[in-house]
Order: sequence, then C-alpha cells, then structure tokens
Amino acid sequence: MDAAVETALVAVAQAMRAAVAPWWIIGSAAVVLLGGETAVADIDLLTSERDGRALAARLGVALVASDAHPRFRSKVFARWQRSDRDVEIMGGLMLAEGAGWTALVPATRVAVAVGGETLFVPARHEMIAILGRFGRDKDRVRARLLARCTGAPG
Repeated sequence: MDAAVETALVAVAQAMRAAVAPWWIIGSAAVVLLGGETAVADIDLLTSERDGRALAARLGVALVASDAHPRFRSKVFARWQRSDRDVEIMGGLMLAEGAGWTALVPATRVAVAVGGETLFVPARHEMIAILGRFGRDKDRVRARLLARCTGAPG
C-alpha cells in the first residue's frame, strides 16, 4: 500500500474512534484494503448522517453540497483535505436505483488492521456488488480486479 494512503487511512481510523454507528471505507481504498491493486485518488468514508456531521465538526471541515452525480448523493458531505489523500465523508449515501433513491448501508463489516489501527470495509463479495451498483466504468474495472483477489480479508 502506498505510504500516503496508509497515513491517511490511519488518520481516518483515529478520527472515527468517536463514531456511534458502524462506518466503512468504500471505493478504491476498500479495494486496496481487500487485497486489490489500484490507484487511490481519495478515500471514501461511508458514515451515518449523525457521525458524518459530528466528524466534520470535530475536524473543522465545512459541510458542502454533495457532488451532483446522477447515480449517487449524500445527505451529509464534506471533504477533509489532507496533504496525503483527501477524505470524502459521506453521511447517508444514497444510490439512484429504479424509480428512486436507496440508502447504501452495507450488510457486512470486515475489520482490517493498518498501522496499528482498525478500519472497516464491506466484505469482498459485497464491495464487488457495491461497485457494480455505482455503475461507472472505473468501478466495474475495480470490481473485476477485486473478484480476482484471493487470500485477502473479506
């Protein structure tokens, strides 16, 4: 794992110690944590709305409008800008599916140790499904990459 990504992930784990509800790393960083090799431009942190707001307040990070993407949006969104990797805090992430919006709350939660801290990701099979639900080309590539991983957590 890239040293800058590891440093940022450790900071996320430390920042999330005060979380009340379950939380997960998703996206490219989850793929890496589950044993895949892919670039990590930023870290996607999935939280509850309450924990997302509380984290942003603790970090002094302003809540902003969620990126205007036709497939997903967050009820609470903040970008924790760090020198190693930015962290996108997504509280209450919603996916456009069918005729409406569906909350994305993983059913599985796998602990992964990094730098003496514990991070959580969806299990491999669920992360593959989540990437498929995102529907972007880069996510489909990551899902295929993750499907080929063996022996890693999840």
